[in-house]
Amino acid sequence: MAPPALSHLRICDFTGQLAGAGATKFLAAMGAQVIRIEDPVRQGRWDILRGMPPYVDERRGVNLSGAFNNHNVEKLGVTVNLRTEAGRDLVRRLIEICDVVTENFAAGVLARMGFPYEEMVQIRPDIIYVSNSGFGASGPYQRFKTWGPIVQAVSGLTFASGLAGMGPAGWGYSYMDHHGGNIMAIAILAALLHRQRTGEGQWVDMSCTDAGAWLNGPVMLDYTVNGRPLRRQGMPHSNRSQSPPMAPHGIYPAAGEDRWVAIACRDDSDWVALAEVVGEPWAIGARYATLGDRLADEDDLDDALGGWTGVQDRHDIVARLHAAGVPVSVVATPEDRIDHDAGTSAWGLWPTVHHTEMGDVGVDGIPLHLSETDWRIERGAPCLGEHNDIVFGDILGLSAEEIAGLREQGAI
Repeated sequence: MAPPALSHLRICDFTGQLAGAGATKFLAAMGAQVIRIEDPVRQGRWDILRGMPPYVDERRGVNLSGAFNNHNVEKLGVTVNLRTEAGRDLVRRLIEICDVVTENFAAGVLARMGFPYEEMVQIRPDIIYVSNSGFGASGPYQRFKTWGPIVQAVSGLTFASGLAGMGPAGWGYSYMDHHGGNIMAIAILAALLHRQRTGEGQWVDMSCTDAGAWLNGPVMLDYTVNGRPLRRQGMPHSNRSQSPPMAPHGIYPAAGEDRWVAIACRDDSDWVALAEVVGEPWAIGARYATLGDRLADEDDLDDALGGWTGVQDRHDIVARLHAAGVPVSVVATPEDRIDHDAGTSAWGLWPTVHHTEMGDVGVDGIPLHLSETDWRIERGAPCLGEHNDIVFGDILGLSAEEIAGLREQGAI
């Protein structure tokens, strides 16, 4: 196989959770050498996922978190105590040989640890530094700290999620951690391309909240151009489509506990095909013949369609509507998607990695493939300080005696 696409890159990584660690996971899967720095005094708890559930078995500890393993595959892990001068000197030496420094602390935290951007440039003039905080390094909110649900609320995403006549529903998980990590990875690659062209490094300042606001484009356009607020009579209804208008368009119950199907009729021909499969008087008659008719009576239409789907097996519904050419799908559960979806298996989206303590564990892969330099995910996340000898010895060139001395000083 050809060398991975990013095998020429080395990254000094302070990231945590998924908003930052997800970005460097992507780069590591593409071949970059990511050296993850953690604090030995706090047992790596810069990243709150260290040691948190889920677990693969009854064992507990800082090296046994399934989530941490998932977000940090293919990375090297070292411990450095930045409270010591010897520890700070190790980070300086790492920065000197790295292309990128990444972190997603609150704004200014890494600078207070002794490594503002100005210091990094003195160490390596073409360094690329990427900071990913809730509100960025400038502006009136720069000192605020955030978590995914807070970012989603402040950015307006939470306001846009809900059912008619009810309050905002939220998102149920920290979607902005995923999206923030994706945007951070793009930012790193853009800065690397700029340096390749010009020889110049730079500081990439990222606001996760602004990354969230960026997803609100259609809603903001509707307000600024048409003067229409999102939460108006009948809005929002997250299962329905207003642009373009479609009906029926939603999630409907199926037989069994918490089983659902998604159905979307794009036009009148889709409706005719759906009505023929349903075969009941309410569907075949003239009441819902046109899109205007269906939109005018959408609540009753959804109730009627839900009554038809609710007594049938979801897979049977999908098979019948697929055959009729109607857009439809089961609402997949995690078990459906991971264990029973042939397409997912064929794609290789859930690779198995070997973790030093947990053994063989399934993790998230990367949702794309490169024909010549594809990603590889085989090694699990590092245990705390697992690669100290490799990084400080083989990469930085310290002797075994020097490394032992750093341990005795409490620097690593």
